[in-house]
This record gives sequence, C-alpha cells and structure tokens, in this order.
Amino acid sequence: MADRLTRIAIVNDDRCKPKKCRQECKKSCPVVKTGKLCIEVGPASKVSFISEELCIGCGICVKKCPFDAIEIINLPKDLEKDTTHRYGPNTFKLHRLPVPRPGQVLGLVGTNGIGKSTALKVLAGKLKPNLGRFKNPPDWQEILTYFRGSELQNYFTRLLEDNLKAIIKPQYVDHIPKAVHGNVGQVLELKDERDMKAELCADLELNQVIDRNVGELSGGELQRFAIAVVAVQSAEIYMFDEPSSYLDVKQRLKAAQVIRSLLRSNSYVIVVEHDLSVLDYLSDFICCLYGKPGAYGVVTLPFSVREGINIFLAGFVPTENLRFRDESLTFKIVDTQDNAEEIETYQRYKYPSMSKTLGNFKLTVMEGEFTDSQIVVMLGENGTGKTTFIRMLAGHLKPDTMEGVEIEIPEFNVSYKPQKISPKFPGSVRQLLHKKIRDSYTHAQFISDVMKPLQIEQLMDQEVLNLSGGELQRVALCLCLGQPAEIYLIDEPSAYLDSEQRIVASKVIKRFILHAKKTAFIVEHDFIMAAYLADKVVVYEGRPSVECTACTPQSLVSGMNRFLSHLDITFRRDPTNYRPRINKMDSTKDREQKAAGSYYYLDD
Repeated sequence: MADRLTRIAIVNDDRCKPKKCRQECKKSCPVVKTGKLCIEVGPASKVSFISEELCIGCGICVKKCPFDAIEIINLPKDLEKDTTHRYGPNTFKLHRLPVPRPGQVLGLVGTNGIGKSTALKVLAGKLKPNLGRFKNPPDWQEILTYFRGSELQNYFTRLLEDNLKAIIKPQYVDHIPKAVHGNVGQVLELKDERDMKAELCADLELNQVIDRNVGELSGGELQRFAIAVVAVQSAEIYMFDEPSSYLDVKQRLKAAQVIRSLLRSNSYVIVVEHDLSVLDYLSDFICCLYGKPGAYGVVTLPFSVREGINIFLAGFVPTENLRFRDESLTFKIVDTQDNAEEIETYQRYKYPSMSKTLGNFKLTVMEGEFTDSQIVVMLGENGTGKTTFIRMLAGHLKPDTMEGVEIEIPEFNVSYKPQKISPKFPGSVRQLLHKKIRDSYTHAQFISDVMKPLQIEQLMDQEVLNLSGGELQRVALCLCLGQPAEIYLIDEPSAYLDSEQRIVASKVIKRFILHAKKTAFIVEHDFIMAAYLADKVVVYEGRPSVECTACTPQSLVSGMNRFLSHLDITFRRDPTNYRPRINKMDSTKDREQKAAGSYYYLDD
C-alpha cells in the first residue's frame, strides 16, 4: 500500500466543467470499469473527484479530458511521510517546511505557485498545517508531536504560547490602498512601536511623500511604504514577500539593509525574493522549493547562500540526489558581434543631443548611435527620465527647442511595453492576440521563439482580466515582440516574473532581437537580467526628479563600472555559473575592486 500512494491527482477547478463534457474521465477509467469508485463525477457535480488510493496511474483520464483539467503526478519516493499541508482533495500539496533560525535571515527561492506563500502562512501561524489530512485535521498537540526533534518544534511551541508576533509584507503592494486609508505619515505614526519612524523614512526616501495620501503613491513608493510599516512595528517574526519589485537597484540595496537591520538574537526574518542578486545580499541561508507549480511543492533542507542559489540554478539537489529541472541555467556572457567584418553589415542609427523639461525636471540626452541586433540596457534610478527618453524616441514627446531651432529626431517605428500593465480587454488571451498581432502569433518562427518558451499556450483560453501579475507580464511581452517595429522599448520585463521565468524571458528577448535584426531599449533593475541582456549600456546620472543626464551608449563593462561607482557597490562572478554577486560592504574583495576601479568584474 505504501508504494501505491506516491502519486497525486490534481484537478484544476477553473478548467473542470462536468456540465459541458460527457465525463470522459469516468468513462475511460479502467478502475471504474472493474466496479470501484476511482473517479466520481456526474453531469450535475461541480468538479470531478479522483481517489488517489484507488488510482493506478494509467494516465488515460489525463489524455481524455477535453479541458486538460487533470494532472496525475508521480512524486519522488520519500515524500509520503513529509506532507505538511494540503488544501483539499485533488489540490495543491506542500511537503516539509523551511526552518527559520533566530537571528538569521532565511531566503526562499523557487518558481511561482510552488508554495512559498503557503509556507509563509504556516510559519506565521495564519494557516494551521493539516499534515495532508484535510478530512480530519489534527490538533496542535499532534502537529507538535509530528515536528518533534526538528528545529520547527520549538518554533511552533513558541508561536503557540503566543509570545511570537508575526507580520507579513504582502506580495502585491498594489492592493494596499484598498485596505489602508490616511496619509503616509499618520499610518506610520500609528504603527510606530520601535521609535524608528524618522530613521526609516530617511533610509527608504519616504520624506518626500510623507504628507501624501496612500492612494496616490506609485508602485515603488507603495513598496517602500509597506516595508517601512512592517519595520516600524516590533515583532518576533518578520516576513517579506518579494520586497524588491518596483524598486530600482539603489532602493533594492537600501531595502535589503533595512530588512537586515531588523535582526535581533531572538527574532526571525524570512524573505521570498526573485531577484537573485538581492537575495544573495540579504540572506544568511536559503531554502529552495521545487516541484510542479499548482500541484505540489517540496522545501529542501537549508543551504548556505551561495550553495542554495547555485542548486536552484543548476536544477539538481545533491543532498536528495534529485533533478527537478532538465536544463541548468548559466550566465556565460557571449559576445554577439565578435569580428569587425560583420559589424559593417549592421545598419547604424543616430540620435542627436537633446533635452526635455517637464515641470521642474530636466533631462539632458547626449547624442549616441546604435546598430540593429543590439540590446541597449538603460541603468539608472527611478525618476531619472528613462521613460521620458523612451517616449522621445517613440515620438510621443517633442524635445525642447535649442536656440529656437527644432531638433529633428529620426522617425522610428516603435513597439512599447509599458511598466505598468492594467488589463482592460474583455475576452480571452486568444482574442487579444488575434486582435493585436494576428500575423505574428500564427507564424511558426514566432511560436517557437517567443510563445512556447513564455508558455502562452496554456493561457490562451483564460480571460485577460483574470490573469495573475506574472501571466499578464508574459502576455504583454509577447504582444510587444509580436508587433512589427524597428525599435522595441521594453520597460521592466522582469516585474512579477519568478527567477526562472526571468532568465527564460531574457533568453527570449535576446534571441528574438538577434534573429529579427532589430534594436531593443530595455529598462531593467534586476542586475542579473540586465547583465545578461546588455550589449550596450546607457547610464543615467544626476539627481532623480530634479535634473539628469543620459550618457552615450557604452560597452557593458565600462557602463556597469560607471553605474556601480555611483551606487558604491562592487560585483564579483560566481565561479560555477558566472552569475554576478554583490560583495559585502568593506570586505577584502570589495576594497580591492574599489581600489582597482573595477566595480564590475568580468573574469572569464
């Protein structure tokens, strides 16, 4: 019997519609034909039920279901005893739990929909783990006996005797204005239990918006406000779900320092983060999560930071001798334009020096040129005019006249993916693609280059309004690349995507731009992604939202050096998969690289 239970059946509630089909799953099941009730479903039932005890794993129902609503997954052998929580029959199942340690930051890394938020809820005491028995859930006494002998036992004991208070910073900060009313200063004043308000507002640059209403904040301001609200309260468990989305590189590091400052000898800090360089900088140790999104998730044992991230990228857990992803992800930088003969065939485009004044903000752009099949990454803080520059190239904004002479910008055909995506389209993803990019989305090359890797196929029949953040982002990328244009302007392609999808998305963009012989201008704050994508770099210098200068496009190394010297941080490369890693402040390596002036390290 023990052998029979190593598989789980997942029925997707959104897709399973017994009223619209002929219950093929039940009719085709060999176990049902022998008279056992393996699959129970009738024309009137809401959703079909598959009994995992009786299922023999033949997989016929998976093929027969007209809506692709069923998945039958064989689990790795040793997971049977480790179930932590299961929401209900034929639904998501979480195995094991991450082990927080007092006085250290625990980082969680894994794809979306694999149980990170579930694990956070359990650790915060907001969700009582049912050890997989959703019919007769165990009481706390039994749960504690179950975790006996692990570090989680005294964690849960402390949690129950209620001397632990947990605060979570939610993943989607856009929903905060619906729940919180009042202005920023007042809300922080109310929550201020540690007398840290003034200091945190200075650290997180909230003083400019202190009198504003919460409803009027931008994404990045909301994120910093949410971090501040969590940080001013005094609690024993702090949890941050994706604290770096919407923030620029400088603010990410600032936020990381604020989160590290919450550590005390008896407090726990847990962070879920997809920007691997920030996660690296933040955490003391790391738990990876692997499994199948929406079906089951498994938490590994804690690893050291470097080892944990490398295991996640390699897709292989040595302690369990288990491969959870077919290919490993590396960041070998390849130069696309190696020899001089090739370069002459590229078309060159120039744009003149220009400036633009908007209110009391002034942007000065130095002249530059770019060729096709090239990706130009724009590096700079928020509010340095990157979007303004993009809109000037696209012809939406006219540059200021200089000494009464109008500046000519060459006409470019532009496809633009904005930073914020708000869906207003009624209808399914298929209809949206059909309306916007009919030629591309049926084209075989586009399907294999863009649609397949971004996994748009699975989303085709979903309503656009019901998509999650990451799904919307992938659809928007697909729409942007599908429009025929000379220049693709992509604003923060990594927002909402998880670490795996980010790498896939960067590969898609890179391959598409090379094949289509087009140019892309990309604004990106995720360091690993920016370094992977860039052929040329435009650095923005100056004071944000006052006056800024956009330099001419320069090579990756010199541009990164220039940018990082403003931020005062240095990078080294990991020897196994070449991902950029931030050096700790004033470490030996940090001092050496600063003395040598090589902030960004390309040591192949």
